[in-house]
Amino acid sequence: MTYLQWIFFALYAVLVASTMVTVLLDNRQPAKAIAWILVLMFLPVIGIILYIFFGQNMRKERLISGKTVGEVTQFPVSDTPTVQNLAQQSVHEKLIRQFETQNNALPYEGNSVEIYTDGYDHFLGMLKAIGRARHHIHLITYIIEDDPLGRLVADALADCVARGVEVRLIYDDVGCWRVPNSFFERMRQRGIQVRAFMPVRFPALTSRINYRNHRKLCVVDGEVAFIGGMNIAMRYVKSWRDTHLCVSGNVVGALQRCFLTDWYFSMEDQERKPEELVERLEVEIGRLESGLKTRKDDFSLVSRPELGHALAQLVTSSPVAEFPVLMLGYVRILLQARDYVYMETPYFLPTEMILSAMRIAAQSGVDVRLMVPRETDTYVVEWASRSYLMEVVESGVTIYLYEGTFNHSKLLVSDDSICTCGSTNIDFRSFEHNFEANMFFYDAEVASRFKQVFFDDLQHCSRIEDELQMQRRPFLHRLWESLLRLFSPLL
Repeated sequence: MTYLQWIFFALYAVLVASTMVTVLLDNRQPAKAIAWILVLMFLPVIGIILYIFFGQNMRKERLISGKTVGEVTQFPVSDTPTVQNLAQQSVHEKLIRQFETQNNALPYEGNSVEIYTDGYDHFLGMLKAIGRARHHIHLITYIIEDDPLGRLVADALADCVARGVEVRLIYDDVGCWRVPNSFFERMRQRGIQVRAFMPVRFPALTSRINYRNHRKLCVVDGEVAFIGGMNIAMRYVKSWRDTHLCVSGNVVGALQRCFLTDWYFSMEDQERKPEELVERLEVEIGRLESGLKTRKDDFSLVSRPELGHALAQLVTSSPVAEFPVLMLGYVRILLQARDYVYMETPYFLPTEMILSAMRIAAQSGVDVRLMVPRETDTYVVEWASRSYLMEVVESGVTIYLYEGTFNHSKLLVSDDSICTCGSTNIDFRSFEHNFEANMFFYDAEVASRFKQVFFDDLQHCSRIEDELQMQRRPFLHRLWESLLRLFSPLL
């Protein structure tokens, strides 16, 4: 070797060693730390590149300040009534308090919900709400395609702008990488305020590529909101099965706060102080409430839907939060369940805590059922998840494979008393890397409707009878699945 080659290898060795030390000092979950160390050891050069893009701890970067986001999300959006005496309101008092402590998520009384299990029904309902808007529309989506549905939604939003409605849209930059910039530029030219969430541009790629806004929500006039798993793309109408909610009532204020926090977080001027964001948020909320009142007087809005009776709580998670809020919530639901826990997820790459909670619940006699699609839209994730499926089957969890189409639904229901739906998958990425949002309901009637959705989906499923069915798979298949499992914390 030449002298320069030795220098190169020495510098590279120092770089890899220092990166490994950084991984260790981050005090990550052991499985995730080991996965990154293996990548750095056995994938020369590529391993370093992957770590730069996907492995850095964003909690320590000034770009995302946990203190900033935390202080902003603590600011109350409105004076809508919350629950004062949880001991008398819900058997899930401890879970509600846990979310409130970790996420500043207040529980709200007086809510109603409509469940959509068909993309056509959901988008028709959302377009109707957009058509009735008189003051503002706030929309977050991971993906909005430049296809017939995306253009229809864009036209509907532009029509709202033409009649004086303020329209804001946040899309995820990585989720929309394949969408031409001209699509968003046309919306801007028509008066829609459009922002990309944490844009990633060549050549200045950074680790922000790994931390994405996966939320899907829409707030219309601060009175009705949509939240769930559906992005804005034709596949949700034509072929994919998913679940989305239309929510009205006091909890809509929490969805409004979630949007406004993301809106100011996505501003170009990243160098900002928490108190400045809180002040902006306070001014913004006052402006929206004042403007909405004026619009009601001027346009005689359709009367606000009558308040329902459901107790609801919007819970968000992000890579900047001190705790993996949604993961810990799922763990508590599994461990405190008495009779059953039914779950649907398109991707199953559970953390060790979720895996342990599922096994404990099943082995203690709780009817734990998990529904996943037989085939996913991601080959690597599909294969990596199979070893996890085998493990939970051995523990007594019942696995159902959804047939015929890709089931992108993300829901959970337990004990006829609690249910949730939102953007969160049961995988490392949703629990640790993405900005997610789920709506939780503590209501027997709503839970029974979620339960019926699960049973309706069972009609399209085949059941994995026992672990022998999975053990009979070819040896090379099982070996490949186990190898991919090593990298599941990175997927």
